[in-house]
Amino acid sequence: MLRTMGVILAMAISAGSGAVPAVTDAARAELAPGGVLRAGMNLGNALFTKKDAATGELRGVAPDVMRELGSRLGVPVEFVVYATPGEVADESGSGKWDVAILAIEQARAQTIAFSPPLTEIEATYMVHDDSPIRAVGEVDAAGVRISAPDKAGYELYLTRTLQHATLIKTRGTPASLELFNARGADALAGLKPALLESLDKLPGARMLEDRFMIVNHGIGTPRARQAAAAYLKAFVDDVVASGFIARSIGRHAVKGLSAVK
Repeated sequence: MLRTMGVILAMAISAGSGAVPAVTDAARAELAPGGVLRAGMNLGNALFTKKDAATGELRGVAPDVMRELGSRLGVPVEFVVYATPGEVADESGSGKWDVAILAIEQARAQTIAFSPPLTEIEATYMVHDDSPIRAVGEVDAAGVRISAPDKAGYELYLTRTLQHATLIKTRGTPASLELFNARGADALAGLKPALLESLDKLPGARMLEDRFMIVNHGIGTPRARQAAAAYLKAFVDDVVASGFIARSIGRHAVKGLSAVK
């Protein structure tokens, strides 16, 4: 885990509708127990967060949302940075972060209280050019090996739903790509926009046009913080309805990520 230097003051890129109820003392105490909103951020999903190589500043939809939340709470924001979403989720009970944007998934919901969805992204597979597989429905078959990063939202879904194929979990996306390229896997699972960005790293591969799921991301907080969860529901309803999420996606020119309708 990496921690950003200092505390980042909350700044909104544009206001929401202002329809969120006033923050109760209980919600503020749970969201910012030390007077600072600690936002768990992962660098494993560039659709939400990117780190400026020169300045180290975090940019993207997730930082925008966290700064807006901090602004409404009237507290500064501290980014607690992790390499992967799985690492963020694993530390939901550690007390190191108060809120985080993660894929909404049943396994994570055991320890994390999720808001309604903010966004949606299609997930599909890459296969080798010479593969007989032409559609997503053909992937879950005996003898088919699927590569996916361990504890990614779509990996958790596949772990729960696959009936015949073998799922090979790797430590991070680069390892998943490497396994696929080495023909240690017949299919590579991933988010469509991320797979498209990786095409130059996947010689002799093609993407299946259909999808095996739609991944929804929401704001999570440790499950015991019920006052915080209630406020986050109202906050997310507002930033979606007001167009804040859609504007943030457009501002950062993120392809393949959409605000929920």
